[in-house]
Amino acid sequence: MTATNLENSVEVIRQRCPNAYPKVGLILGSGLGGLADMIENACVIPYADIPGFPLSNVSGHAGNLVIGNLGSAHVVAMQGRAHLYEGWSGQESTFPLRCMHALGINALIVSNASGGINPRFHSGQVVAIDNHIDWMHRTGILDAEAMSGPARHGLPNRLRIPYDISLLELAERLAMKLGFVLARGTYLATLGPNYETRAEYRMFAKLGADMVGMSTVPEVLVANQLGIPVLAFSIVTNVAKPDAPSVTEHTEVLDWSRRAQSQLIPLIEKILSHMN
Repeated sequence: MTATNLENSVEVIRQRCPNAYPKVGLILGSGLGGLADMIENACVIPYADIPGFPLSNVSGHAGNLVIGNLGSAHVVAMQGRAHLYEGWSGQESTFPLRCMHALGINALIVSNASGGINPRFHSGQVVAIDNHIDWMHRTGILDAEAMSGPARHGLPNRLRIPYDISLLELAERLAMKLGFVLARGTYLATLGPNYETRAEYRMFAKLGADMVGMSTVPEVLVANQLGIPVLAFSIVTNVAKPDAPSVTEHTEVLDWSRRAQSQLIPLIEKILSHMN
């Protein structure tokens, strides 16, 4: 990725959406793209029309950039994301986030679908991510040219607290007003594509993970490097039972994600109303 490539992509977006000056970025995972359909005065650009944007072939990821108003906030939403397991490099998969930053966002809300490891969780539960374990074993996600200080050695500038505490606390307060308790959890990211074995679930639990998935961490690393506060949600789509073998299908993941929208979408709308 070069500055020229980024400038070209942003220029294409602004040509298609002349009033694109969003303040909040949304990255919507499996089964959560419906939130983008609620954006008013929407300008929709397929990823295929934007130079440098990676395409996703995963079901539940529409592959559109949607810019407009959600409540009182001007937002830019990624309706689906590209995963590293699809063959994209770290730089390629996070290129859309860099474009969102160049468009002017000053906060990022990320969502994903995950497998539950913590037995306290249940299918369809919305969990706020307050920490993560990077099990992807991939380098090259960060922009080496932009690194300074500790980041020159490959470390994002704010990685010790990758998820914004004030946004987490705001989300918890607003969830209570909506009538539910928003749990916090540690998200473990694997490269994939796979659903974990029973032995892997046991190992991840011992490492301290509450959920496991195949996304989000690359975006959070880049957001930290760019200085963008991050709030991340994970929808637990199936809770592991290591002693009771079962098979998980992607259709189940999408189904549980859609059910959880009844809590997550109103919560995100309320959060956005407090971010202006």
